[in-house]
Amino acid sequence: MSEVRQKATIAKDASSRLGNLTTGQKNTALLRMAEALVAEQDSIIAANAEDLKRGADTGLSTSLLDRLALTPERIESMAEGLRQIIELPDPIGDQLESFARPNGLRVEKIRVPLGVIGIIYEARPNVTVDAAGLCLKTGNAVVLRGGSSALRSNERIVEVLQAALAGTDVPPGALQLISDPDRASVDEMLKLNGLLDVLIPRGGASLIQNVVKNATVPVIETGAGICHTFVDESAKPEMAEKIAINAKVQRPSVCNSMETLLVHRSHAEQHLSVLAGKLSALGVELYGCPQSRELAPQIKTAADEAWDTEYNDYVLNVKVVDSLEEALAHIRRHGTMHSECIVTENEAHASRFLQEVDAAAVYHNASTRFTDGFEFGFGAEIGISTQKLHARGPMGLPALTSTKYRIYGDGQIRE
Repeated sequence: MSEVRQKATIAKDASSRLGNLTTGQKNTALLRMAEALVAEQDSIIAANAEDLKRGADTGLSTSLLDRLALTPERIESMAEGLRQIIELPDPIGDQLESFARPNGLRVEKIRVPLGVIGIIYEARPNVTVDAAGLCLKTGNAVVLRGGSSALRSNERIVEVLQAALAGTDVPPGALQLISDPDRASVDEMLKLNGLLDVLIPRGGASLIQNVVKNATVPVIETGAGICHTFVDESAKPEMAEKIAINAKVQRPSVCNSMETLLVHRSHAEQHLSVLAGKLSALGVELYGCPQSRELAPQIKTAADEAWDTEYNDYVLNVKVVDSLEEALAHIRRHGTMHSECIVTENEAHASRFLQEVDAAAVYHNASTRFTDGFEFGFGAEIGISTQKLHARGPMGLPALTSTKYRIYGDGQIRE
């Protein structure tokens, strides 16, 4: 039996026990996991150092190394995410509907776990902890398959978490990590119907599309993040500058960072040169349209494919537009329905942007960097869904549940 099937079988067996645990039992396990992460941070960082060295030796980009790197602060943040999950309401068993039929049947609709969730992701070890915490709180077993670049980090994190679970009511088998770095292990997960109930891919466009196109197991799609910030003509220059810099530079390696800056012509003529200079001084390489290059000489020519590229790096596209309509059209053509922002003092423009832009998160006068389960108060997130069925946006606890109807009778039969 392959590693994938063996570990998925263990998770499946554990899921039935996990789904019957009380909120208190699950919260106790989450607290032990958080404490163990902090207590074992030195060993986790040592394992992470092996991944970072191998990544540097094999030419991983600076942005990917940043996504991979673990520090005491990042480990504490991961532990804090688990603590916040403890404080959140447990959705399992929530009654969503209750009604009586004319024949006397009583019907109620409740939240239940999805079962066993498979998560395929790339070079972010924090996903290992977020996924484990959210899945276990909602009574779901989880099978993780991280990227090969983070293998040692993920292995050590899961070892620490499984050891913490050993003294709780949560079966350690509910948390599984696939260690086989071969792509065949991913391909096998995609077809594991009957053992995995749903797949969630997290990573770049190629990974996500491979899962979406080839899986027979149901998929919740977490799309690529080609995010835009549109600076309207009425935008306050200081606010626009602050939001644009934050959206690109605060952490460019993540999916909610800005990839394209759209600037209304009248604003660009007065302020783009200064903003471009500040972005360049912060290490951002700028590519843009002819109009933007005329206003800011450090902007290089953008290739046609640039507008459809998720850089996850210190690289930014810049385009000057003549109107809100042109900005909306550009986002419709090149956006990935992730996160979009308008900076404006025109309430009518803001209202139209928020209404018309088809994305999981749409902002008025705030950075797209807030599209995050932690920032939304979810404690952590399993991913940011860009699809429209089942869940959309940062997926917290309710997104990891399904529903069940319970029907109560006193002998009714159907005529």
